[in-house]
Amino acid sequence: MQADGSDGKAARIRLLSFSTPQMRAFHMSWIAFFLCFFAWFGVAPLMPVVREELALTKDQVGWCIIGSVSATLLARLLVGWLCDRFGPRISYSGLLILGSLPVMAIGLAHDFPTFLFFRVTIGVIGAAFVVTQYHTSRMFAANCVGTANAMTAGWGNLGGGVTQIAMPLLFAALVGTLGLTQAAGWRVAMLLAGGMCALVGVAYYFLTQDTPLGNYRELRATKRMPVVQAAGGSFAEACRDRRVWALFLTYAACFGVELTIDNIAAIYFLDYFDYFKQLDTTQALRMSGLIAATFGGMNLFMRAVGGWIGDRCGRYGGGGGRIKWLFLAVFGEGICLLLFSQATTLAFAIPLLIALAMFVKMSNGATFAIVPFINRRALGAVSGIVGAGGNAGAIVLGFLFKTEAVDWHTALLIAGVGVTCISFSSLSISEGEVVEVPARSESGLPELASMA
Repeated sequence: MQADGSDGKAARIRLLSFSTPQMRAFHMSWIAFFLCFFAWFGVAPLMPVVREELALTKDQVGWCIIGSVSATLLARLLVGWLCDRFGPRISYSGLLILGSLPVMAIGLAHDFPTFLFFRVTIGVIGAAFVVTQYHTSRMFAANCVGTANAMTAGWGNLGGGVTQIAMPLLFAALVGTLGLTQAAGWRVAMLLAGGMCALVGVAYYFLTQDTPLGNYRELRATKRMPVVQAAGGSFAEACRDRRVWALFLTYAACFGVELTIDNIAAIYFLDYFDYFKQLDTTQALRMSGLIAATFGGMNLFMRAVGGWIGDRCGRYGGGGGRIKWLFLAVFGEGICLLLFSQATTLAFAIPLLIALAMFVKMSNGATFAIVPFINRRALGAVSGIVGAGGNAGAIVLGFLFKTEAVDWHTALLIAGVGVTCISFSSLSISEGEVVEVPARSESGLPELASMA
């Protein structure tokens, strides 16, 4: 593994390698994030069954949508602080193991209050995004860290798409093959999802280390890093920076939409498209989950594409190039959302959902292609605040989908108008406020190798 300087950071990504600390962190971080996202939204495609069993109203379903993302907002800020003090290895292991408990325990819910409680606490596991980005940032040099961050985040977010397919299939197998009741089927499915998170939490502790040079505890004991890293001043500095809040808004408009669609897609298609009314429960769940999965499935490559285009725009157009690309991506997302909201047949809805997914994921990548150039002294704080913006956006959108005053077609239309308007906030960041300090390979491009 080629390293960059005395810090031991890798200057290349070797996708088929698992033999170095850098690549173990790369692979374990995206696998862990994938499972966290899978478990976080594991109950979403099963909500039609849960809604029927618990007799949930539209308002209560809306509160579940809001609750699923609310705890993540605070958790993302807290986890960044924990990473600075204890290192990403212990932080991720603890998050996976503790976060698996409400995932498994939601199966104990037999009424709305207890179901909502566990749905809220499951949201803590969504803070995995911050640890994933933190750990890869510690392991990879500047010339390829953007690529590493985009790939691990995108592949992790893919869990939100896979769960739309996998959980209905698992539910069908538990009910159809093992003979469980529907009430027991969704509960056992969530138990299995939580168990996988716990197992990966144990594996993360033993297979990774905090930095290329070792773990925080050993490095601090040998005086190779500060015993306590100051964070209060950096966080306050980030909070005073209007550029941070502009990116907070854009990430609310893109990742907030992603979280919302992940939550509502399956039940939206079931309730608003006549095709599903002719199917039985298991068939409808499988089909709606398959369609919803096309949205999350775009994380396989489109978030990385968004970050890559941002880097290319930065290379040729400086900070202004990155800003203009972010504006175009979020504006395009808003237009796609407006069109999707008006689709009433699957023939139009599915292509528009795919187009929306492409722009949403690219907007996510474009946002975090700017974040590292805002304030290097407060990079963790900036990342935490901007990342929390996604959850703030999802909370606001959640209130649209819980009200009885509007149907979900109208809620999506209002969301599309909001996203389109928010896209212009990115232009409030001037070109001179995003300072490019490139660190590239001799070819001028991030190095990506697939050879072991």
